[in-house]
Amino acid sequence: MGRIPLAFGPPDVTVERRPDGAMLVRSPSPLGPYPAALTDWLDHWAKVAPDRVFLAERAGASWRKVTYAGARNAARSIAQGLIDRGLDVERPVAILSGNSVDHALVGLGAMIAGVPYAPVSPPYSLVAKDFAKLKSIIAVLTPGLIFVSDGAPFAAAIDAASPGEVEVVARVNPPKTRPSATLESMLAKRAGPEVDTAQAKVGPDTIAKLLFTSGSTGSPKGVINTQRMMTSNQAMLKAVTPSHSVEPPVLIDWLPWSHTFGGNNNFNLVLANGGSYYIDEGKPLPGAIEATVQNLREVSPTVYYNVPRGFEMLLPYLKEDEGLRRSLYFRLQSFCYAGAALAPHIRSEFDQLGLASVGEVVPMLTSFGSTETGPSALSTTDRARDQGVIGIPNPGVVIKLVPNAGKLEARVKSPSVMPGYWRQPGLSEAAFDEEGYYKFGDALRFADQSDPERGFVFDGRITEDFKLATGTWVSVGPLRLKFIAHCAPHVTDVVVAGHDRDDATALVVPNLAACRELAGLGDGASAAEVLACERVRTKFAGLLGAFNKAAGGSSGRFARLILMDDPPSLDTGEMTDKGSINQRAVLSHRAALVEELYAATPSARTIC
Repeated sequence: MGRIPLAFGPPDVTVERRPDGAMLVRSPSPLGPYPAALTDWLDHWAKVAPDRVFLAERAGASWRKVTYAGARNAARSIAQGLIDRGLDVERPVAILSGNSVDHALVGLGAMIAGVPYAPVSPPYSLVAKDFAKLKSIIAVLTPGLIFVSDGAPFAAAIDAASPGEVEVVARVNPPKTRPSATLESMLAKRAGPEVDTAQAKVGPDTIAKLLFTSGSTGSPKGVINTQRMMTSNQAMLKAVTPSHSVEPPVLIDWLPWSHTFGGNNNFNLVLANGGSYYIDEGKPLPGAIEATVQNLREVSPTVYYNVPRGFEMLLPYLKEDEGLRRSLYFRLQSFCYAGAALAPHIRSEFDQLGLASVGEVVPMLTSFGSTETGPSALSTTDRARDQGVIGIPNPGVVIKLVPNAGKLEARVKSPSVMPGYWRQPGLSEAAFDEEGYYKFGDALRFADQSDPERGFVFDGRITEDFKLATGTWVSVGPLRLKFIAHCAPHVTDVVVAGHDRDDATALVVPNLAACRELAGLGDGASAAEVLACERVRTKFAGLLGAFNKAAGGSSGRFARLILMDDPPSLDTGEMTDKGSINQRAVLSHRAALVEELYAATPSARTIC
């Protein structure tokens, strides 16, 4: 089947204005029905389309594929194993390894058994040096079982973070120094009547999984994900883009299941609609993007999800390879991005590729939400999808806008909002206002004040904004986005400094590939050598001058900047494994670099 045109849901918005200046914004369309549990869909598709491919992953030059019937049988066997071990809500399952068919089967088995599971970001085990975040997660989670695909690379992290009596189940190399088993041994046991009994007890309020936020400013928080959160969110997605469910969706996707974007939005979209999920072992990183390119040559998605950095890294391959473009666009209804803002020039180039490939622009959609909201709260429509617009409330969602420091702080109610944080009642209470609305901590504004159906624009994080010494507010989010767009393609991200200072300044995360090309230096040159090149410094001085000339007041300009040759670190919480940056964590860990920006005499690497 070729391309099915993208269809949008209703664009209607109602706005209720309160005397105190607050507003309630909602879709007048009712939310459609949804099942009590996510695994109801697994049962349905195993009966309706038993031989359809549900999950696939690379196995050498070919693919390991699991059908819906095969996945259901395997998940039920795993559920039996978890029940036999006496696991429950107080002793859940922790999954430390990344996306894989086995990871999916263990998670589905846990949900059938009514046992919560927590997919933990693999870098906490494989990249971190002190395992601090992993230790924090294991301590609050108290797992009764840990699953990893391969026990060998995770051995040090497991020993450092987990009590010795906790069992480890692995596809290969289960540890010999603690209780352990192979996944094969669990799969070998047939599910008994205990599985049916356990599954019958699973309902909308049952805890399905615990997703730990990145914890960039402290210990990770475990977001309770109930069955209702996930199933209702899929009902919302079906309403806002109904064409995604006209045919079984096909995804080729790398986004980590330890995050809500990949693990809830994308994975559940496939399961809810009987589609096929091809696991992409590639990532938007040098040396890893090539795997994604090869996979896209073989798998034609109906919708393609990525983060802005991923789209940026795919562009040169798509421009050069007609076969790759043909495969990607063959049945593609839309692109979807989240996690960060997409630079205008990237969107423009994908628009041009669509025109050249299929004779029309393939829509580039986005959404707005968080781990705490299931994730989607706002989605784009045919009327609300201009550059920078993040959409309108999904059916079933009410957005509350509260005046705060000259902005409108966004809060939300919906069936896909979490009940709270795992074993952290104080944080749970603080996350909601007196009316039970979850507080995003973000500000929104209407793209067109006179026409709410044109959607919202992200207006920055309330907690990131600050005042200069003059008392002038600096709105970090919009300032950051403007500078990135102005400096495209030479800038990947910007960290804004200036709290209680006379001027705002910036730590710039450069696009090293673009800067290397500008410098005319080969791959052998270090990042520091590239960024110290006079051509690069002159280019950035010119960009800074032009930006400030058009900026107006002090809140919209940068007095100085430094190009960072040492990128933000996952280990210190400066960035997540999706590539998003935490402003406050960078400013805290790079305090000396911030002081260098404000030195009386500019340093050699400061650009004024």
